[in-house]
Amino acid sequence: MGLLNFLKKIEPDKKESPFLHTLYDGFFTFAYAPNTVTKGGVHVRDGMDLKRLMVHVVLALQLCYVFGSLNIGHQHFNAMGMYPDFFDAFHLKIAFGLIQLIPIFIVAHIVGLGIEFWYAAKKGHAIEEGYLVTGALIPLIMPPDVPLLWLAFAIIFAVILGKEAFGGTGMNILNVALLARAFIFFAYPTEMAGDTMANGKEVWVAGFEYASMADKTQLSQYGWSHGFFDWIFNGLGWRTFGEGGTAIADGWTGATPLGLAKAGGWAAVTEVYTPSQMWWGNLPGSIGETCKPAILLGAAALVAMRIASWRVMLGMIIGCAVAGMMMNGFTSGSENPALAYLQIPWYYHFYMGSFFFAMAFMATDPVTAASTNTGKWIYGIFIGIVGLVVRVMNPAYPEGWMLAILFMNVFVPLIDHYVLESNMSKRLKRA
Repeated sequence: MGLLNFLKKIEPDKKESPFLHTLYDGFFTFAYAPNTVTKGGVHVRDGMDLKRLMVHVVLALQLCYVFGSLNIGHQHFNAMGMYPDFFDAFHLKIAFGLIQLIPIFIVAHIVGLGIEFWYAAKKGHAIEEGYLVTGALIPLIMPPDVPLLWLAFAIIFAVILGKEAFGGTGMNILNVALLARAFIFFAYPTEMAGDTMANGKEVWVAGFEYASMADKTQLSQYGWSHGFFDWIFNGLGWRTFGEGGTAIADGWTGATPLGLAKAGGWAAVTEVYTPSQMWWGNLPGSIGETCKPAILLGAAALVAMRIASWRVMLGMIIGCAVAGMMMNGFTSGSENPALAYLQIPWYYHFYMGSFFFAMAFMATDPVTAASTNTGKWIYGIFIGIVGLVVRVMNPAYPEGWMLAILFMNVFVPLIDHYVLESNMSKRLKRA
């Protein structure tokens, strides 16, 4: 009670210092749950507020953060031919991953929350907690060495035009995190395609620059932060980063399975990666999208807490599976190399790319997803179908779930409208 009384005493005046009061209110409501619940005989009495709900989603993402940090480091050392076992030199890999991930996380939150705070103070209302999840999702859907300036511009675009322009939290019609990802992809398509090296760096494997654009030798880049960890590891008698290393571009590839599949189908993918690698996530890709078990555990937690809709998730699986089976059936027996992508067994589409991450944490956004139960089935199934069609049949874009979810976000009001109209029509007939 002493801390509570102290916080109440230092509360800034809302009229004299609106911005300071906004900051204070954000901290206070984060530290203490509301002391009011819904009222009325027909309402559910529930102490869960929006901020607590958002925190549960952030907690469900933590396994993706842990694995993503480790995988960033593993891909870096793997490119140099060092520590091939995934858990070998664990401390170096996790340290390298954190050095790459923490700046992305900080920029995502400073830029996004700064915009949220400014709009809250300007409008004179409390801080809206929707960005807690958006800020946690954005780092996970980015490449590990995304330029921070690109990231900042993408977040500004997504938050202002995708959210605040519609009225703030709960009013947006498009998924804000996916808008940030779409901004970066369409602004820098060559670098973000996932199967090329461009502008002196490999986008999917962090910590390298070309020593020479002529011979394509890659040099790893270690800075003061790596030196700080070396000081700690030296004291413990552990292996250190040292002076860095080199990798020859022709001797390794940072291409993702999707980039390989686009070029040569499933045979090209399995020449580089095993199905087990793709399932466990030991490969290049966006930070939090590679490890399928970590994602599915987070999805199960959200379903168990009734935060995410299992209907949307299952609908996506059904839609993707049906679309994949149809593609396999239409191209069965064909030896045309142009159809190699369509011939990938439908179930392996779940192994490649970000299907499960999109299913668990993007499509289930309660604001931009369908709100009726029937609408959730329709919404999820069409994301699965449209996403796979974009992935396989669009030569310019190796993944389809981002575009499919944003596309279906636009149709959600129409879907729910006709579902409600149909339900009312049935009730009127019964009456």
